[in-house]
Amino acid sequence: MIDPDDKSTREKWLQAYDDMMMRVKTAFEEAEESTRPALRGFIHKARDTAVELEELTKEEAEKVAHYLHRDLQDAGKHLAETGHELGDWLRFDMDLIEDRLLSMLSLVADRTRLEMLQFEHDIQEGPAWNAREITGPGTLVCDSCGKDMHFHATGQIPNCPNCGHSVYHRKILKPDHR
Repeated sequence: MIDPDDKSTREKWLQAYDDMMMRVKTAFEEAEESTRPALRGFIHKARDTAVELEELTKEEAEKVAHYLHRDLQDAGKHLAETGHELGDWLRFDMDLIEDRLLSMLSLVADRTRLEMLQFEHDIQEGPAWNAREITGPGTLVCDSCGKDMHFHATGQIPNCPNCGHSVYHRKILKPDHR
């Protein structure tokens, strides 16, 4: 059984998330065309590489790959639906994010914009983020009390410090109607 509360496991997962993101970014840079199956394939390749390099067990790599796929889907969906910048999805100043990670997220999210149009019918509200899971930078909102949880780097999602609830969603900023 995976225990994401164990400090060494959590640190290993945080590093694995960043490493998988880098591998997906590299694969996207080398690819001529971006398609939904290609994104899934790049994530699976990054997952398998983490297992081959013995960075994670197969079960751990599967979990981290799921978290990465969820975040990339949501970022691409947000960009496709709103036309806003990635900073709006992250919901805080881009200067607060490490340049390397921002570059990776921007490239992957921008290239998945068209892919995410295909996902619109799949997810109306967007995926749920749960306590003890790993997420990339951004802001999650507690489903119970509405408290914002800001992640300036890859991190493990805690229970809400305000109410103890464990389920979050990203707050979608509505386009300006001027």
